[in-house]
Amino acid sequence: MKKLLVIGKNWPEPQTTAAGYRILQLLEVFQEDGYQVIFSCAGFKSAYSVDLGALDIIEKEILLNDSSFDQYIKELRPDIVLYDRFMTEEQYSWRVKDNSPDTLHILDTEDLHFLRKAREVAVKNGTDVSFYNDAAIREIAAIYRCDLSIIISKVEHDVLINSFDIPVNKLVYIPFLYKADKLKTSLPKSFNERSNVVMIGNSLHQPNYDSILYLKNEIWPQIRKQLPDVEVHIYGAYQNQSIEQLHNLKQGFIVKGFATNAIKTLQEYRLLLAPLRFGAGLKGKIFDALHAATPVAMSQIAAEGMFNGKQEFGFTEDDIDAYVGKVISLYQNPRKWHELSDSSSRILENNYSHSAFAKALLFKISSLTNVNNDLSSKDDFFIKMLNFHSNSRYKYLSKWIDLKNNSY
Repeated sequence: MKKLLVIGKNWPEPQTTAAGYRILQLLEVFQEDGYQVIFSCAGFKSAYSVDLGALDIIEKEILLNDSSFDQYIKELRPDIVLYDRFMTEEQYSWRVKDNSPDTLHILDTEDLHFLRKAREVAVKNGTDVSFYNDAAIREIAAIYRCDLSIIISKVEHDVLINSFDIPVNKLVYIPFLYKADKLKTSLPKSFNERSNVVMIGNSLHQPNYDSILYLKNEIWPQIRKQLPDVEVHIYGAYQNQSIEQLHNLKQGFIVKGFATNAIKTLQEYRLLLAPLRFGAGLKGKIFDALHAATPVAMSQIAAEGMFNGKQEFGFTEDDIDAYVGKVISLYQNPRKWHELSDSSSRILENNYSHSAFAKALLFKISSLTNVNNDLSSKDDFFIKMLNFHSNSRYKYLSKWIDLKNNSY
């Protein structure tokens, strides 16, 4: 049986993060193709961590900067190692190459961390966005070192090709994946059966935290002034005291805590508010809103990559006054609301087809395993050179830490 080893940054939390939900979608694709899937992680599990065993995925706890992984990978000899974000690739890829040289290396970026960081810095400092930061140096190097990188957004796919000259054959675009029968629920509630508006998202994720404050201070007072009976309900895992203290019944700003089922929660509301000021990748909250048939009031960052120039599910607006006006208009317009709500299944099928993107990913992997890996071209020599210098850095630092830890 073919073997896929996943090295996770965290144990998956599909109920709290889009990244956790996304990685499980990818693993399902490999399982459908006959792979035995092993998920390994050096992190600690939380109360939100999914039971992978129930999904026929083998769990393997590993250690960071520890030679015990060398023997494990040597015995396992996986066909593919999938790195969950570039940080795990930095830590473990050299060990895989030393002990299982025929293994294929795939990086799942989740989103481009350097892009998210660049946008955050630009918003906080009031400057233009510059991609060329320290995070980019590390993340781009990891992309070059791997045989293939899975990119969740077409926008990010284009950034890598146009701004960093990444060879197109090293990338594959795979967004969120939609199965029409998997998340089927009862008929969505109508306009008149719903009330209030909602925000949802893991509060540890900095773009979400910033958007909550942005809504509270800049946007919500204007909406509440014109819709005095409407409330906004704030849901999310890991809500700390700084979020909880925003709760204000008089202002209609209600902090609700963790939503155990995001889609069912969203079905109760007329609109999802997503005024993100920075971020990257695709937004799990908007993907959930499509399943819930709940239109979304989006910023440009929130909508980025979700629709790829096709019909949007709500509206996109960055100007505060215009955003407020459009929220109020859509909240009170049943005809327009139903037109949008009814389009959700069609948008999901047109943009996120599980079968289409699963075939694309597996075909790409098959083409890589059948190619002659003779490092003779100029580009391949560059990659080999990068591997030599980058891996040496992480390799000898890790060996030093391992030696230090075992000397006591």
